[in-house]
Amino acid sequence: MATKAEASPRNGNVSISNNLTEEEASRYDRQMRLWGIEAQQRMRNATILIVQLKGVATEAIKNMVLAGIGKLVIVDGEQVTEEDLGAGFFFRDEDVGESRLEAAKSRIESLNPLVTVETISDTSILQDEKLESLVRSVDLVCVSDWERNDMIRVNNVCRRFGKPFYAGGTYGVLGYIFCDLVVHEHLAPDRSTPQDAPKNIKKTVEYSSLSDALAHRWTGLTKRQTKEINPSLVFTILAIWQFQSLHYGKLPDNSRDVDELKNIADAFISQADVNSQVLTQVPPEFIDSISTTAAHEFSPVCAIVGGMLAQDILKALGGREAPIANFFVFDGNTGSGTVCRMNMP
Repeated sequence: MATKAEASPRNGNVSISNNLTEEEASRYDRQMRLWGIEAQQRMRNATILIVQLKGVATEAIKNMVLAGIGKLVIVDGEQVTEEDLGAGFFFRDEDVGESRLEAAKSRIESLNPLVTVETISDTSILQDEKLESLVRSVDLVCVSDWERNDMIRVNNVCRRFGKPFYAGGTYGVLGYIFCDLVVHEHLAPDRSTPQDAPKNIKKTVEYSSLSDALAHRWTGLTKRQTKEINPSLVFTILAIWQFQSLHYGKLPDNSRDVDELKNIADAFISQADVNSQVLTQVPPEFIDSISTTAAHEFSPVCAIVGGMLAQDILKALGGREAPIANFFVFDGNTGSGTVCRMNMP
């Protein structure tokens, strides 16, 4: 008879119920050797909500489905465009003009028949009481390539019901991942034990909401610490969010937007009290490039950011490793990324 063991009620840990079937054990054998059967069971029992099916979400979905999550719920009300074909490998030329969800659903299911895929094309479900009901019914929420104000709104609902929240996206060659796991437990090395007898202990981490993270001040960081975080990249992404909010969802996409985007970024740098020896303004050439590419998706960047997003979600579900804390930014120009700890305790 299958046994049932309850996981910790802290956020990010779903209950462990039912032993893996023989088919599941065979399909997931190699990865269970890496992260263990308990972590695999947590993933198998998890229901994940994905909002918007674009390039980053496409890569994240592929990796999570192959890893063996239990159920995927995707909300998207758009049709496939020619631009979607570049980074959206679930789409084909003949899908242009058709529903993204109808075009992608069978291809997602074919990756792993053991994963349940539910699609919702009515985006009104992301409003008010319908959103609350939807969030309560899942274990983790991930929104991709969305506007800042909507991300904050959904994040606040997730916090109200103790649900982990992820957001990820790209702007041309730039990408980001933000996570709010509310209160999360994971295994960490016990630094008090001898090196020849290592052991793990359970560590509890408190996360901040996106709205609180955006109020982060860089006061107190040394010159070296500030450089390591790459503030130009962080504040350019925050400036894009603000630009998009001011322009009713429109992203910068030509040289006429350079001055406004730069002014927003520079104002944010000043307000955040960034070490002036490191940065007082975003380099003009950096803003010039981003202003003409932010509205476009580049498949390699989507693949990297989407892959990291899926990996971190699986970490959060498994509880064996520390997830991102709490804002990751990626620069496709250099192929490098960094994590900024924004307003976390």
